Amino acid sequence: MGTLVPPEDLPDWVPGDVLCASDGLGWKNVYLRTYHYLGQDVIVPAMRDFMIVGYRLGATPMQRRFDGQWSHATCAPGAVSLLTRAEQSHWFWSETIDVTHVYFSQELVVEVASEVMERPIAEVTLADVLLLEDPAITFALQAIAAEAQAQGLGGPLYVETMARCMIVHLLRKFASIKPERGCPGGRLNLLQRRRIDEFIDAHLDEAIDLKSLADLANLTPCNFARQFKRAMGKAPHAYVIERRLERAQRLLTLTSLPIKEISASCGFADQAHLTRLFLRSRDRTPAAFRKEFGGGGMSAG
Repeated sequence: MGTLVPPEDLPDWVPGDVLCASDGLGWKNVYLRTYHYLGQDVIVPAMRDFMIVGYRLGATPMQRRFDGQWSHATCAPGAVSLLTRAEQSHWFWSETIDVTHVYFSQELVVEVASEVMERPIAEVTLADVLLLEDPAITFALQAIAAEAQAQGLGGPLYVETMARCMIVHLLRKFASIKPERGCPGGRLNLLQRRRIDEFIDAHLDEAIDLKSLADLANLTPCNFARQFKRAMGKAPHAYVIERRLERAQRLLTLTSLPIKEISASCGFADQAHLTRLFLRSRDRTPAAFRKEFGGGGMSAG
């Protein structure tokens, strides 16, 4: 496979006027370009990203050759074309049109696919379709294009949400998904659980984020959270809190460390944080627990 072309380099192959672009808007793994095109006969190179084309203004007869076969259609506002990544195609149209291109990175599409399938995914292939009329895709394209113009509050989060919804729709109807070999989904295995427990115990005095735990299991955070709850009976955050409380309980019982110091060594924000969670789960404050069960000396807290 040769060099794959990023969205910003497409005008080198398909000349047109850029009407709008998502550059500098802080979007991650989603890119937008709106073009004004004259009729032309061009080769669309093998693109780095998955590409969805929405037709905005003008109607034109369209011919496209992909995988050795020509297809023909009339593309007008509301119509959509799908282009899978890393595949070259030949396009010919005669009339002036305005189009919106929305690109999804391979990383994002594979991540969403792994969340949908609840297992690691090796590859996703998007169907290459010249003409499609799908209101769900058209709505999402228009919403993403409108956000590029409006640049409203929470724009990157809004665009990612719309992109994920569109990707799920594409996966359901227009894609083939290839899972990784030897990676059954649905539940964490014993090795993964032991590795996660060891990591949590080694980092209890630090901030532990969901992505760090998910990386240990080679899963996306969303998929990991679901599998973790199935395996452990509670959400990752609640599980980490319980491990911190268990360590605090041992230290209260076996040592005379000040409660403030115990709070810090177990990863709580402060002594009040430990006291609030300890009281909720153990029905007594750390000081009361130490007085009742401790044998390591007098509390300084």
